[in-house]
Amino acid sequence: MQIRSMTAAALAALTLTACGGGDEAALADPAAEALPDLSVDAEELEGNPFLEDWDTPFGVQPFDRIEDAHFMPAFKQGILELRAEIAEIARNPEEPSFENTILALEKSGALANRVRRTFSSLTGTELNDNLRELQREIWPMWSRESDAITLNEDLFRRIQAVYEQRGSLDLGEQEARLLELTRRRFVRAGAALEPDVKLKVSDINAELSTLSTQFAQNLLAATKAFRIELTDEADTAGLADDFKTNIWDADANAWVLTLDRSVYETFMTQSESRSLRKRMFDGYTRRATSGEYDNGPLAIEIAYLRAKRAELMGYESHAHYQLETRMAKTPQGAEDFLLRVWRPGIARAKQERADMQALIGDEFEFAAHDWWHYAEKVRIGRFNLDENALKPYFDLDAVRNGAFVMANRLFGLRFSAVDVPVWNDVVTAYEVRDDDGSHLGLLFMDMYARDSKRGGAWMNSYRLASNIEGEEIRPLVTNNLNLQLPPDGQPTLMRFSEVKTLFHEFGHGLHGLMTQIDYPTFSGVDGPRDYTEFPAQILEHWPSEPQMLELYARHYETGDIIPADLVERMLAAANHNQGFATTEYIAASLLDLRWHMLSSTEAAAITDAAEFEREVLDEYGLIPEIRPRYRTSYFSHTFAGGYSAGYYAYLWSEILDSDGFDAFKEAEDIFDPATAARLKKWVYQAGGLREADELYRNFRGADPSIEPLLEGRGFDVTGGD
Repeated sequence: MQIRSMTAAALAALTLTACGGGDEAALADPAAEALPDLSVDAEELEGNPFLEDWDTPFGVQPFDRIEDAHFMPAFKQGILELRAEIAEIARNPEEPSFENTILALEKSGALANRVRRTFSSLTGTELNDNLRELQREIWPMWSRESDAITLNEDLFRRIQAVYEQRGSLDLGEQEARLLELTRRRFVRAGAALEPDVKLKVSDINAELSTLSTQFAQNLLAATKAFRIELTDEADTAGLADDFKTNIWDADANAWVLTLDRSVYETFMTQSESRSLRKRMFDGYTRRATSGEYDNGPLAIEIAYLRAKRAELMGYESHAHYQLETRMAKTPQGAEDFLLRVWRPGIARAKQERADMQALIGDEFEFAAHDWWHYAEKVRIGRFNLDENALKPYFDLDAVRNGAFVMANRLFGLRFSAVDVPVWNDVVTAYEVRDDDGSHLGLLFMDMYARDSKRGGAWMNSYRLASNIEGEEIRPLVTNNLNLQLPPDGQPTLMRFSEVKTLFHEFGHGLHGLMTQIDYPTFSGVDGPRDYTEFPAQILEHWPSEPQMLELYARHYETGDIIPADLVERMLAAANHNQGFATTEYIAASLLDLRWHMLSSTEAAAITDAAEFEREVLDEYGLIPEIRPRYRTSYFSHTFAGGYSAGYYAYLWSEILDSDGFDAFKEAEDIFDPATAARLKKWVYQAGGLREADELYRNFRGADPSIEPLLEGRGFDVTGGD
């Protein structure tokens, strides 16, 4: 989904999505021999809701009935059913066909999928000690079962046989694509490797699953362990009243600061206390760097194992393996692209640093923990724009409704609140209907931070769309943010950056909901990582458009539309601090690439993750006043999520979204019907029907240009600043 940050559980969910309907373990291969015996008796399964038909509105999970103890027995039962299904496919005496091999594979694993999608989603928002322990058991188990499918020789022979006769099968476009992607997935998983190499790959996958889960758990624990209690009101100098209200803890009789991103950014921007800002900055940037939650050794081991696996499969590095099927194609291609934007970005950042030092004068030397605070002071002085003047116009309810209005104007979608089971009382749910009135699915919105919820923002799915043999199933999609829950009766006022994040995740949600693809393997949010951010990022252009602001940006007390002069100042300040934003993001992207461009020998030689990080960033010339958006120890996107060697994807997708939004500007209408219709058909409805560059060209009529990206960030299109 997301942005936004991903846990190991989310990675497992993505892996499973890539495996289609649930391609599970087989018994006819050396890789399968390593699978443990599993058993589950009737008593363990008695009353287990996962084994029942869910008589709930829209077939939503009966969250009030699902207990932690239900997951493992149901998962084991799902795996046993899955093993039997795969064995039947692999040993089928009939000649391999699309129906008895490819389609049968796509349909397998219904129970396992039901359990793991629910488990994956819930552990992102409702994690507790029981679920944390289950994560350590379930994801390595799942890794083994997944490998036993993709490394099954009999199964792969059948897939290959169908693939070789593809020209004579008279398949429809979706069926041909399913065949192509199924074979590609097996080949890239190592199906054509020698048996002994397959076993090594399987062992590495299982170990990586364990390590990634531990990385995510360490990060969550380290993040939640940090806490500053302010009892002296003098320490709250500069903090807005609504923010103070949100962080007040009556039980502690104090204002409580945590490392939730919303709290961190707001405090670092508003607080007048330089010493407290340093404490927050150090707490945030030193997370999981020492003690029992130290993620440095885990990052090194993960990088080593990924490199080793890539080498076993014939690739120079994990980055080379990952990028082979992505739009960037090679690590060098991704790095060259990043550096083209890095150079003007860091030049701008140095100027921003100089501007803030000039504001400070000789009082003290500007440092990294001063950036947020003094960037805001420069903005106020330069643009006469205080963020606190904007927040009253961005109430969560109005922003959410604005997103719904946008989707209606663009695509004809309609949203209506529905009463369905939810996993937490703060969650709201909406039925989504297409312009012809047909049901598209449900959108859940889980907007608030809590101790059981991982940080960041993301999209996830409790159920994927499919329409196999006329049995239509529509998706259950979630959008997750981490806003601070206000006191009862108080509005949830958002920073404009949070508004854009909501629209971003909403874009992922629409990508999952609007799909018209029949097969889960490539329905919904599908495609290479450097493409799948495009449907989310393009929607970030709408919330700041004056025509859009008139529709949703109203003062939460008076109902007045945001004043034109305030909009004008907001737009004028749009690229304020862009050097910092660009530099911190690309620094993390380059760091991710370099970790995954290592050979196994190079990775094994690293003894200090932080030192490796420093060497890499010094090489690129990162200035000391900026830290990468994610340092190694809390880079869950890459070490506990689906973005390894792919964090650059957000910027690559910005080529697409900037160029794509230009299509609406060229039409002189941000809701232009013809442009929106192409966007709907070739992006949101198309899933992974075709290769990403072809889908984009079908929408835009041409390949994208990087110039709109540079212009959008206020950079010189020639490559300078």
